[in-house]
Amino acid sequence: MSGALSRLSINQMTVRQLTVPALVEACVTLGVPAVGLWREPVAEHGLAATAKLVRDAGLTVTSLCRGGFLTAADPAGRARALDDNRAAVDEAAALGTDTLVLVPGGLPPGSRDLAAARERIAECLAVLAPYAGERGVRLAVEPLHPMFAADRSVVSTLDQALDLAERFPADRVGVVVDTYHVWWDDRAPAAVARAGAAGRLHAVQFADWTTPLPAGVLTGRGQLGDGVVDLRAWRERVEAAGWCGPFEVELFSDGLWGRDGAEVVAETAGRFTDCVL
Repeated sequence: MSGALSRLSINQMTVRQLTVPALVEACVTLGVPAVGLWREPVAEHGLAATAKLVRDAGLTVTSLCRGGFLTAADPAGRARALDDNRAAVDEAAALGTDTLVLVPGGLPPGSRDLAAARERIAECLAVLAPYAGERGVRLAVEPLHPMFAADRSVVSTLDQALDLAERFPADRVGVVVDTYHVWWDDRAPAAVARAGAAGRLHAVQFADWTTPLPAGVLTGRGQLGDGVVDLRAWRERVEAAGWCGPFEVELFSDGLWGRDGAEVVAETAGRFTDCVL
């Protein structure tokens, strides 16, 4: 199985119930070569300890989640966001990953102005991109499904994400293609090609879409193969656009989180070979 898994990365959120050492152990046992990490569990285990653990295990850190939330309208909120994102860049560099995933942020309280919120993201990227570039870290803007536009991301499509990214050098700001968020958009295939041609495909993530969605919708991602997304077609699409990097599986699921974590990692690896490859 290890050959088939050579491009698989298990995002830490898929098995949130596992500690960092347990995630590393599960991946090493199965021959999964990479992980995508989240800041909170990394901080809990310790940044330096996590970096050493992953390095000693021979695993690659494909991305760090997350920075972003850059839409604050007030100066104090903007300053806090910039400080937090600088810290996230530093953490990504310490972990040895070149990719920091940015969740752009929703509408500020009392606002209904999507365009103004997106412009504030661009203003923050202008500050953060040079800082990240000096540390060898790329900022990867992740568009989220429109149901998250109010509270998590005013950037809902790959085209919107690219419109922001293209204001900056490609080696500093690009985009994330997450099947859960973009599968529905009939303009997304052309946007994938656009991103690939510009060298702005910085991360690719897989999750399936299942219904009904749970209350709150955030934890509704389906295990690979359980939903309606043509995962193999998306793999072929990003590869046609030039992507030859890792594929992260990132699942937010109360059902998966309630199970044995090592079992979920093994199941996810099997589903990856069956449904993506």
